[in-house]
Amino acid sequence: VEIDLEALPLDDEATYALLQAGDTEGVFQLESGGMRRLLANLKPSAYEDVVAVLALYRPGPLGSGLHDVYANRKHGREKVSFPHPLLEEILQETYGVLIYQEQIMRVAQRMGGFSLPEADALRKAMGKKDAKLMSKFEPKFIEGAVEREVPQQVAQDIWDMMAKFAEYGFNKSHSAAYALVTYQAAWMKAHYPEEFFASNFTYEASDTDKLATLIEDAKGHELTVLPPCVQESEVRFAVTQGGRIRFGLEAIRGVGTGAAEAVVAAREAREEDD
Repeated sequence: VEIDLEALPLDDEATYALLQAGDTEGVFQLESGGMRRLLANLKPSAYEDVVAVLALYRPGPLGSGLHDVYANRKHGREKVSFPHPLLEEILQETYGVLIYQEQIMRVAQRMGGFSLPEADALRKAMGKKDAKLMSKFEPKFIEGAVEREVPQQVAQDIWDMMAKFAEYGFNKSHSAAYALVTYQAAWMKAHYPEEFFASNFTYEASDTDKLATLIEDAKGHELTVLPPCVQESEVRFAVTQGGRIRFGLEAIRGVGTGAAEAVVAAREAREEDD
């Protein structure tokens, strides 16, 4: 089966069901217990949620409770609100929560009248958590907001919110790129679990603890992991015709890739002679 990972539909129900259940052992970026709890609470239902999850699961947003605000607003447990109507379009996709550095740039442009280079300079200052450099932009932002009929105190509150954002802000383009790999891995686990686990087993073969965890997870999905066999095993973990996963020879403690390849080569040579 040939799969074009870059052409996968980003609205696949089985993939989101897997994510919502926190069934993400072996899935890129989503393996920790804390991340699984966040997934179960947030219940991503669109690609934008996967992007947000990766940006939210970091010390800053977790410490400030932003992940809970996002989840509660997404599911209607908390009212979605915006600091000012000018920001509604910018913050709508994140339920009024400021998450991404790119949102800071758009707020600076829309409300403060910043040019794109100025907005990017502000983003860089916030990314570096440079309070002294950030403070140089404050008067311009307040003045620009007041010119756009934003009450000065509201403008000040929004600036303070933006300054606070510097502690946890994340680059959306970075998060979106990671989220694509995350989604592809989750899609594979949802649709081709045998191949997904066989690949993971091979990748983690040198880490016995991680390998054991993955094998237990595979068994929890009612997959059969067959023991190593000199007559049947390949160098790496492989899916058999019956949909079972055969232990790879190189993963046996003390064997290694070179010896495993020699065993397989000798077996294939014998089969050719026969």
